[in-house]
Amino acid sequence: MKTDRRKFIKSASVLGLVGAFTDLKANEVVAGFSGHISAAEDISYLQQPLPYAYTALEPSIDALTMEIHYTKHAAGYTKNLSDACVAEKVNTAVLPLTSLLASISSYSVKMRNNAGGHYNHEFFWKSLFAPKADNAPKEELSSALQTHFGSIENFKSQFEEAARNRFGSGWAWLVKTPDGKLKVCSTPNQDNPLMDVSECKGVPLLGLDVWEHAYYLKYQNRRPDYIKAWWALINWDVIEQRYKKA
Repeated sequence: MKTDRRKFIKSASVLGLVGAFTDLKANEVVAGFSGHISAAEDISYLQQPLPYAYTALEPSIDALTMEIHYTKHAAGYTKNLSDACVAEKVNTAVLPLTSLLASISSYSVKMRNNAGGHYNHEFFWKSLFAPKADNAPKEELSSALQTHFGSIENFKSQFEEAARNRFGSGWAWLVKTPDGKLKVCSTPNQDNPLMDVSECKGVPLLGLDVWEHAYYLKYQNRRPDYIKAWWALINWDVIEQRYKKA
């Protein structure tokens, strides 16, 4: 009986050390990232319900495009991310998705594509709401955009250029860089500014999906028309909150 008790105590101690070591390693990983990553929007590994009806963004984005985009493309990224996390032994209960992205070079191409695809789409849905004719940034963000770009119109022009000229598929972004500046840039495929492999680095404030599946049913090859129509959909209150947190 004494022997069994000793074995139990020893086993429990070992398990406790293993658990502590796992937590320590996870904390070390998270703590090792630069401060601008910790300011990024926290997004779950799970696909969240769309915060509006498929029809809500018409006429800028049609309902069928929204339904396919959300239920097929975005849902596919989420499923493939889950599969990759199982295969590559990522403890999603411990490691935040932002931290995974910040060390994405340590993982497979499948993880990179689908972690980025999932994060980008969840981020994108939250940035949008029903069209408004006089939609424009306000408060601190408006002032910052004018300071960094000269005017709101200059900012929009630079952003449209980045979105329009992204070769193939990808995203255009407004980010706050680690040195506190606002910058417009773009990334290929499903990369984003939180990734350690990205040339465009910073806290994402606003992102535009310029993959063809985001607009082709309505706009065909007219990407510039899609970009122009998208400005009416931006939820600037959400973007303002991201700016203040970053």
